[in-house]
Amino acid sequence: MRVLVTGGAGYIGSHTTLALLEKGHEVLVVDDLSNSSQESLRRVAQLTGRTPGFVEANVRDEKAMDAAFADFQPEAVIHFAGWKAVGESTEIPLTYYRENLGSTFTLLEAMAKHGCKTIVFSSSATVYGDISEPPFTEDFPTGATSPYGRTKLMIEQILADVAAADPELRVGVLRYFNPIGAHESGRIGEDPKGIPNNLLPFVAQVAAGRREKLMVFGDDYPTPDGTGTRDYIHVVDLADGHLAALDQLTEHDGYHVWNLGTGQPNSVLDIVHAFEAASGVTIPYEVVPRRAGDTASSYADVSLAQQELGWSAKKTVADACADTYRWQSANPNGFAGA
Repeated sequence: MRVLVTGGAGYIGSHTTLALLEKGHEVLVVDDLSNSSQESLRRVAQLTGRTPGFVEANVRDEKAMDAAFADFQPEAVIHFAGWKAVGESTEIPLTYYRENLGSTFTLLEAMAKHGCKTIVFSSSATVYGDISEPPFTEDFPTGATSPYGRTKLMIEQILADVAAADPELRVGVLRYFNPIGAHESGRIGEDPKGIPNNLLPFVAQVAAGRREKLMVFGDDYPTPDGTGTRDYIHVVDLADGHLAALDQLTEHDGYHVWNLGTGQPNSVLDIVHAFEAASGVTIPYEVVPRRAGDTASSYADVSLAQQELGWSAKKTVADACADTYRWQSANPNGFAGA
C-alpha cells in the first residue's frame, strides 16, 4: 500500500514509518521539521534498508499537499502532524487551533480531490477530560480540558461528519495514551526541541546531565503517591497499532474509534523509579504546582482494540525505560549530535 504519513519525521511518526517500511508498504512523509529532524528518516532508512519519500512542507500548505498527492497517489493517510503540548496550548491557543485544524482541512480536501479514501488519525486520550473516571472506553463522554485536547476532539467530529457524508470513506481514530520508549536499536527515539513537555524525555535528559532536575507537577492528586497517573505505552507497540488499524480499515468502511494503551496506570514517581532501575542513575526532582490542563488519572480500557484489531501492547514500562536510556546514552544531544 502507498501510505502518506504527515508528521512522519517526528517521534511516533518515525517509528510508524519504520514499521510500515518493514511490512513492505511504500511511504511518503510530509513534515515541516518544526519539531522533528530529517535525521530520523535517514536512520529509518538505515534500519530498514528502504528509504521513505520526503516532502518538507507544512500540511496547511495547499499547493504542497496537492503536489504530494498528485505525485505519490497515496491509498491511505496516517495523520500525525500537529502541535501537541497541553500546557503550551493553554498559553497560545490560537496557534493550536490554526495549525491542528487547518492542517486537517487541507489534508481532507487533498484526499477528496485525489480519491484517497482511508485515513488513520492520531488522536489522544486527552479527549476524555475529567468528566468520567478511568479506565476509559471509547463510548465514554468526551470533554477535553485544554485547547490541545479540544483540537483533537474537534478533528474527531470533523472526521465523523466527513465519513457520514461519504460512505466510501474509511476513518480510524486512535486515541492513544502516553507514548514512551524508543526503538530497541537506540537509533531513533524522542527528541523534542527545547524543553521537553513529556515526562520520560525530560527524565532522560536529567540522567544525561542536560537538565539539572525533574519538575513534578503536583503531588496532591487523589492517587496512590499523589502524583498524576497515566497509561504509558511503548512507542513500538503504538506504531504496530497504526498498522493494525490500517489492516482493519481495508475491510471496513465508516468511522471507527480505538483506544491504544496498556490499561495499566503508572504514576510520575513510578516512571522515575523505573528509569532509575533501568539506568542506574539517580533522578533528582522537585515538586512544583500543578500544570494547567492536567488531570489526576488517565488510563485505557483496551478491550475493543484487542477484539477488533487483534492488537495489544506487549512491551513494559521497564522495556521503555531501558530503550529510552539506550537512545539517550547513544544520542546525548538527540539528532542534533549526528
